[in-house]
Amino acid sequence: MNILVCVKRVPDTGARVEITANGRAIETRNLGFTISPHEECAVEEAAAIIEKVGGSATVLTVGPKEAEEQLRDCLAKGMDSGVLVETDGGELDPGQTASAIVQFVRSSSARFDLILFGNESADSAGYQVGIRVAHALDLPCVTGVKRMSVERDRVTAKRETSSGFEVYDVQLPAVLTVKEGLNLPRHPSLKATMGARKKRVERLRPERSEPTLEMLRLSVPPEKGSGAEILGEGKAAVPRIVELLEELRLT
Repeated sequence: MNILVCVKRVPDTGARVEITANGRAIETRNLGFTISPHEECAVEEAAAIIEKVGGSATVLTVGPKEAEEQLRDCLAKGMDSGVLVETDGGELDPGQTASAIVQFVRSSSARFDLILFGNESADSAGYQVGIRVAHALDLPCVTGVKRMSVERDRVTAKRETSSGFEVYDVQLPAVLTVKEGLNLPRHPSLKATMGARKKRVERLRPERSEPTLEMLRLSVPPEKGSGAEILGEGKAAVPRIVELLEELRLT
């Protein structure tokens, strides 16, 4: 079993995001970087499958040279090798990103039985790249996967709905986009982290395709307040509490 997991370098989800003066990029000077929780689950699932059935798992990212840090983190969590499809640092649109991944898959000597993506990235949340890759490679694709199991040349993928699960039985090779909650990602040991430094990371330069989307500007949504309302102090708050209970029909 050969598995390819595609991840994206994104700003730490807990960080305060600032926009550059021209409004077309995120100011990265004071940001930490990571991958999205969905992609962490994809990495964990690939590692678990390889531990169970054997084979090899490769992690790939399309991004700047600094994205090697995220590849090393994934290598420490069980991936066997990494691929950095290096860009000049500028943001690629979903079509360009998918094109770069497809170029690698077609040129690789490995035949990937399963290609995993996070359901969406934690920054742009485009929901597109996995589907675009599957379409370009003419492979079956299931998105929003919350449960999955692999048996020989097939994968059973389950999508959660309001009334239960949709179940798909898919012939491999296939593309799946998975969601947070699929599993519990492991924390790498110190030994695994040190060993990840010695694992192979291949560097490639993609043939850059023409953009299909044009960036106009970015904006940070207004911060939401806590929503707390001070009803008063001591006995003075009683009338307002009674009024609020009546509004909520709790009296």
